[in-house]
Amino acid sequence: MKVLQFPLARITIGFLAGILVAHYFKPSVFFVFLPLFVAFCAFVIVYFVSKRNAVNPIYFGLATYFLAFGIGASNQIIHTDSFQSNNYIHEKSIFDEPHLLSVTVREKLRSSSFNDRYVVLVNQIDDSEKTGRVLLNIRKDSLNHSFEIGTHLQIQGSLYENTPAKNPNQFDYGKYLENKQIYAQVYVDASEIKIGSIIEKDVWYYTSKLRAKIIRNLEKSNFHKAELHVAVALILGQQQDISPEIIKDYQYAGAVHILSVSGLHIGFVLFFVTFLLKPFPNTRRGSFIKLIIILVSLSTFGLIAGLAPSVLRSVTMFSFVAIGMYLRRSTNIFHTLLVSMLLILLFQPSFLFDVGFQLSYLALFFILWLQPLLSGLWSPKNKIVNYFWEILTVSFAAQIGAFPLSIYYFHQFPGLFFVTNLVIIPFLSVIMGLGVLVMVLAAFDFVPVFFAKPLEWSIYILNKIINSIASLEQFIIRDIPFNWQLLLSLYLLIVATIVWFKKPSFNRLVLALIGVIIFQMTYFQTHWTIQSQKELVVFNSKKSTLIAERNGDNITLYANDSLLKTALKNKTLTSYSMGNFSSLKIKKRLQNLIYFNGNKILIMDSLGVYPNVHPDIVVVTQSPKINFERFLQVAKPKAVVVDASNFWTIQKLWRASCLKEKIPFHATGEKGFYRLD
Repeated sequence: MKVLQFPLARITIGFLAGILVAHYFKPSVFFVFLPLFVAFCAFVIVYFVSKRNAVNPIYFGLATYFLAFGIGASNQIIHTDSFQSNNYIHEKSIFDEPHLLSVTVREKLRSSSFNDRYVVLVNQIDDSEKTGRVLLNIRKDSLNHSFEIGTHLQIQGSLYENTPAKNPNQFDYGKYLENKQIYAQVYVDASEIKIGSIIEKDVWYYTSKLRAKIIRNLEKSNFHKAELHVAVALILGQQQDISPEIIKDYQYAGAVHILSVSGLHIGFVLFFVTFLLKPFPNTRRGSFIKLIIILVSLSTFGLIAGLAPSVLRSVTMFSFVAIGMYLRRSTNIFHTLLVSMLLILLFQPSFLFDVGFQLSYLALFFILWLQPLLSGLWSPKNKIVNYFWEILTVSFAAQIGAFPLSIYYFHQFPGLFFVTNLVIIPFLSVIMGLGVLVMVLAAFDFVPVFFAKPLEWSIYILNKIINSIASLEQFIIRDIPFNWQLLLSLYLLIVATIVWFKKPSFNRLVLALIGVIIFQMTYFQTHWTIQSQKELVVFNSKKSTLIAERNGDNITLYANDSLLKTALKNKTLTSYSMGNFSSLKIKKRLQNLIYFNGNKILIMDSLGVYPNVHPDIVVVTQSPKINFERFLQVAKPKAVVVDASNFWTIQKLWRASCLKEKIPFHATGEKGFYRLD
């Protein structure tokens, strides 16, 4: 691959490796900055020695990559809030107890079914100055509580530290928040919040005000709400108010990416602004003025769109493209891509762990690398046919690049993605043209009906098309089991195959075949590992008891009658079976005794009736009313497991009884699922 021959590419790999090592291994500050100092000194020494041709150039290269690795690791440490000494995460005594929190609203998130949600910056906890981000959850009531960005709030509430997923293979929301530098949440009623008189008027405040003004003016022009929310997502990158049904349609149609401002949107803005600036003379001074206007326009659009990772990546990359156009140099697009990535991660290394950021860069890289190869397979003479052929090849290139990662994260694949792109990309050009124009005019309190109505109708038709494609659910492949080993081996296979197709040779064919063998070996290794496993799991289920016995890739489910009927739709069980490459084979009604791997397991439900046996493990469900201490003395189990269907107050008493009898106690609501191998 010629891309890897770029020195910048290898430097970027070293930089990314440093970020990953610092993120996953979390070394101490000393063990990060000392190697960085050594790497810097080695780089300087080797640089001056190499100028005299007294050292092999390979040593200069190694010193450079070692320095890039050190910069990446130190950059991750510097930008990770948990490493800051005054971050609230270091004071464990503040959690789970009421405190007076002084915070500043930074970002409005999509509301959940029960809460309005904001990302807030901590200023003070009680009398101590603290820093960090917190997820604020305000319970919904009959009133609409909306806070401006930059508003200072005083909250009387308790901070709750993020907890890991409490069921196997479940989405880890706590880890997701941690990657966004959010380490705790607070749940309050609106009555527990006092709004301060001070509003922090920074760039976030002004861009939020501008977005609110645009939306308010569009609402005054009788813009239909459903179409307005999609327009705001397409043009301004704000998805908070889109209905879950519309988002689901876009996901099933393989078009959810257009609801996030990305390269497609920023590229159009660049084209639009360049078109408007055509009257400017192509003199040195005129070209410089055009460049400044373009860069300011792109930056302003990025700020208004909320500086999401995809927006930052696209604005940064197209800014370099604009600079290359001004310098009249043939810009190497791969260099542009790498420089934009380096700049973004230099200021926000946490973006590397953002799913959208990863998918955007992979899709864009494969478009640049693979699309010319696909496009060259056929050259239609008709311009219209050629236009749609280009769209099709771009769609396939992007999908091939993003396919393994999207399967790894979302475990589903929209089979009609190419149909969706063929339809919506030409449509989107019209919507973006009208949308940018309408949004700019709305910012100046002017929304002409002859522009706003066509935009509204266009989005209405777009939503109908997306809904029609999404309704063909038989083309949506769901619940695809996939792990990180298969992810890496599949990317190896894809890259090796493309390298061979680009320039066929015997050696490259051997490399592609090795990729096939590695992928097969990874699959069979995964399958063999699963087949050799045997376990029983008590899930953390609040509404009803859920127990599964897995023998290889076969699952036996123990539950009550109502849950057995809807077992295939149960998300907890679906995630478990998908994560373990297994399927539900047998469904059994919950009974008092289960025998597993030589262990006698007693299930005690709300009736509190149990046989006169001495079980190895007791699983308590549905809050039975019994003398628990006497039961322990008679049954003498080796362990007690309490699932989330029991009342929390009773669980405290049971824990005390187990502690007194020196019997291990496991509450799934606190510790998560219980696994018996």
